[in-house]
Amino acid sequence: MRIAAFRRFVTASLISATGSAMAPLALAYAVIGEGGGAGDLGVVLATNTVPTIVFLVMGGVLADRMSRSRMLFLGNLLAAAAQGSLAVIVALGQATTTSVAVCGFVSGTAVAFTVPANQGTVAQIVPAEHLQQANAVLRLPGNAVKVLGPAVGGIVVAVSGPAWALAWDALTFAVAAVLLLGLRLDAPVTVTGALADLREGWTGFWSRTWLWTYTAAGSVLVAAWLAGFQLLGPVVAAQRYAGARDWGLVQGAFAAGLLAGTLVCLRWRPYRLLAVAVAGGAPLAAPLLAMGWGLPLPWVLLATLLAGIGLDVAIVAWATAFQQHVPQGELGRLGAFNSVGERLAIPLGYLLTALAAGLWDNRTVLVACAGLVVAAVVLNLCVRDVYRINATGK
Repeated sequence: MRIAAFRRFVTASLISATGSAMAPLALAYAVIGEGGGAGDLGVVLATNTVPTIVFLVMGGVLADRMSRSRMLFLGNLLAAAAQGSLAVIVALGQATTTSVAVCGFVSGTAVAFTVPANQGTVAQIVPAEHLQQANAVLRLPGNAVKVLGPAVGGIVVAVSGPAWALAWDALTFAVAAVLLLGLRLDAPVTVTGALADLREGWTGFWSRTWLWTYTAAGSVLVAAWLAGFQLLGPVVAAQRYAGARDWGLVQGAFAAGLLAGTLVCLRWRPYRLLAVAVAGGAPLAAPLLAMGWGLPLPWVLLATLLAGIGLDVAIVAWATAFQQHVPQGELGRLGAFNSVGERLAIPLGYLLTALAAGLWDNRTVLVACAGLVVAAVVLNLCVRDVYRINATGK
């Protein structure tokens, strides 16, 4: 797309993605490398998520009141500081569950201010009729990087340890921050106070049945998916497969699926956007079942590939539906309420899954997580309003 601001935005996302593709694997094995298990990793992941939930609404209000480019700059700079500190701690051999969790808390806080700003920035710089193409293009370079990123990250972690991967992640956040500041987006003109804006956003959220029901279903789906894949996945890989190497391949297959899903979205413009977004979450159950049933690695990779395709189609369809059916001045707040809702159960999901893994076999818990994913999708598809949120102009 020939929009200078959009090209800068895509470039910043691409650079940041080269680090973020390695970060989850590096974080997991930073904890495991210090003797931690599923319980310790669950605490770290939950601590990373809590501040995001706590501060997201504040971030949403600010995203509708101040320059979104400035918010993106500050959020990425804070993330760079957190990941850089974590890299140093791990490199010095001083990593503990507490120190890693503290760095994760800071990173989670940064996410709370960048997510709402990101959601509104695309709609601010791209015409409405090009939003689906823009959302797909925005994900294309990042997903391309993610194909090799996890596999490379697995090699880096296996050979040199997780500190180098974390350091690279910090550097990419810093570079992205500088690029995003250059967007120079104007702050909106506001005549009401922040609390009034918050109340207005809350009313707008609950007045849209399609939005709050999608958010409620997402709360269950996201918690089950992340607890199964991100928490138990590395542990099962270490127990049944070849540890960091094979888990890197699984992450790479997931990224390849995301890339394939983006390519689908560049060609396919579905009419029933929200229904597609909901249904796209169902394949996430596949890799959880594959690992839970102890299938050979090739089957796990295939299942993970399909999950990535479904998820990326869902993400693009959802972003387009949201941007087309929510006014520009409310995108930050309503997006924040949606993001909070979808993340609300994540800390509890991590902690309950870690507890369940201590009581039952990890693979049994993975199958249970898959069941929750399927249930959330089916129940959401039963909501009539889901089929009323369609692509505009068709």
